[in-house]
Amino acid sequence: MAKSNPIASSAHLVSPRAPDLSEVEFGLMIASHAFDRWTVRCMAAAGLPDLTATDIMVLHHVYHRQRPKKLADICFTLNVEDTHIVNYALKKLERQGVVSGERNGKEVFYSVTPQGARYIKRYTEVREQCLIDGLEAGAAGGLEFSRQLAHTLRSLSGLYDQAARAATSL
Repeated sequence: MAKSNPIASSAHLVSPRAPDLSEVEFGLMIASHAFDRWTVRCMAAAGLPDLTATDIMVLHHVYHRQRPKKLADICFTLNVEDTHIVNYALKKLERQGVVSGERNGKEVFYSVTPQGARYIKRYTEVREQCLIDGLEAGAAGGLEFSRQLAHTLRSLSGLYDQAARAATSL
């Protein structure tokens, strides 16, 4: 059986040395946009509209383990190079009353407010109802989730980060 043409958004990038990479990249692009759209819709259903996917990602990470976090640590963990993007999200979340910053010396430590925790709890409920129930019902078309998939995605992140560093030095 002959191998079919890869499903790619940019046929000119299909390399004979790694023909499947363009297909993986296309999958990453559309999955990334679908995930962003999902988080925005889920948070709106939870009662907090008008947030971007980045705002939501930052909110969830600030809440993670209920420990205050510094801007630099949030950026590092979320792999966001431009601190202004995360800083803008934090300021927006503060204006919404879901995050608060507390100065400790030169650093500001961010925490989720009780109101923010309520929105996150509701987000979790909506996620269970719409996403997890659909996954269990087979709506994902037999998609299998595993730690291996998560490991592969983290490995790809490292590969692309290294390639970005190499491209910067050209």
